[in-house]
Amino acid sequence: MSADAKITIESGNAVLGIEFGSTRIKAVLIGEDNYPIAQGDHEWENRLENGIWTYSEEDIWTGLQDCYTKMTEDVKAKYGVEVKQLKAIGFSAMMHGYLVFDKAGKMLVPFRTWRNSITGPASEELTKLFNFHIPQRWSIAHLYQAILNGEDHVSSIDFQTTLEGFIHWKLSGERVIGIGEASGMFPVDSDTLDYDQKMVDQFDELVASKNFPWKLRDILPKVLVAGQEAGTLTAEGAKLLDVSGTLQAGAKMCPPEGDAGTGMTATNSVKVRTGNVSAGTSVFAQIVLEKPLSKPYDAIDVVTTPTGHQVAMVHCNNCTSDLNAWVKLFKEFAVAYGVEDIDMNKLFGVLYNKALEGDKECGGLLAYNYFSGEHVTGFEEGRPLFVRTANSNFSLANFMRANLYAALSTLKVGLDVLTKEEKVTVDSMMGHGGLFKTKGVGQSIMAAAMDTPVTVMETAGEGGAWGIAVLASYVVNKEEGETLDAFLDNKIFAGQKGETLAPEKEIVEGFDQYIERYKAGLPIERAAVENLK
Repeated sequence: MSADAKITIESGNAVLGIEFGSTRIKAVLIGEDNYPIAQGDHEWENRLENGIWTYSEEDIWTGLQDCYTKMTEDVKAKYGVEVKQLKAIGFSAMMHGYLVFDKAGKMLVPFRTWRNSITGPASEELTKLFNFHIPQRWSIAHLYQAILNGEDHVSSIDFQTTLEGFIHWKLSGERVIGIGEASGMFPVDSDTLDYDQKMVDQFDELVASKNFPWKLRDILPKVLVAGQEAGTLTAEGAKLLDVSGTLQAGAKMCPPEGDAGTGMTATNSVKVRTGNVSAGTSVFAQIVLEKPLSKPYDAIDVVTTPTGHQVAMVHCNNCTSDLNAWVKLFKEFAVAYGVEDIDMNKLFGVLYNKALEGDKECGGLLAYNYFSGEHVTGFEEGRPLFVRTANSNFSLANFMRANLYAALSTLKVGLDVLTKEEKVTVDSMMGHGGLFKTKGVGQSIMAAAMDTPVTVMETAGEGGAWGIAVLASYVVNKEEGETLDAFLDNKIFAGQKGETLAPEKEIVEGFDQYIERYKAGLPIERAAVENLK
């Protein structure tokens, strides 16, 4: 493998994927078998400045350059060679947000990330206008809110994009975006594989009285789908990426994509009736739809796969943080009791497996894991909360089970809209993230929450940087007429081992009982928010 990887790098056939997450920028270099041969990362943190969650322009470039440099150092350490040429490159990032530039390419206001909840009036008005749910974090909501606020910079906008669209533009000169990310900027039409023209016209008419020197299509990036070439790395771009000056221009570039699309790619969940769920600090599930939803829902975002199929997404802010806090508490007890050298992985395993011994509906216990608000259930703020009655079956097994259920309860509320009201059918769900590290536990509860088999693959931990590298590889390595579905099945996941757990009827029924108690108890959480400051 080392010899093959060395030859691949020296011959300029390696492919690079870089993804900007909320706390880490990660680079993954893949070989001709599409699996990682080197990587590098850079930790960064958003900051709250003047009431806006942001990353500075300097943070973006120094983070990118440090991440790339660390990847090249990994190559040097493993194979003793330098990265002089790449076959293809792809960029990905957390979706949505607001980045706007004037004609000179100057950033007009600091980057407004997806994390900001400052576009409520715009979100509400556009959802009503389009009859299509426009979440607060979407780029069009940010643009319209800036217009509603009367912000001076709006008339100077020449280009609006997202984080990975910005980086791609500076490295290639191309103002383009992948359709998955485009669908988180503005609603797209899965038939035309472009922005929804009717809604574009409605928006232009809405703001016509402002007499801006632009129409919406003038400032948005061009939409591309997976497999299309999105330009090449320029000499200027190569210098921006590699401060050592070693990297040469010329690498083909794939359409820049959002982290939803790279997550779908990394879990082989781009086909109709497939889906994936990522469960860590936050949790989201995505299901590729056979047909459009019958109406808009506040709890459900509609985006697309990297090839343009409609995807229903349920995104929740809270998942494992409260669970992790309880496990830490049990560690403190063990240390106080005199147990030293606590293995946290073993402790998680013991407590998670104990949950499987509990009553299927948790013995009357109830937990809310809201470290922050949850739009699915209508909370702007949250208070972690555990509640029981005097006659509840209060045991360690039921306690852990209730907290595991709580980690997925808000997600289940949203998914029930899809499966029970919209009758959406799911053939398979791929699970990835920290909740699935303890074998079989989180997976069996997720299967029950969805009433659908859940599979955890060997590559579930590879993540979005690998996903965008695979999308870059698809541009340069696909055969004539080969679809992304087929490329993933035949060249990425063929022979991959995964473990699938089907939902158990008793656990499904128990979770349904728990959810009824959970929904009935939401006023308790509301009271905690209002009275516990």
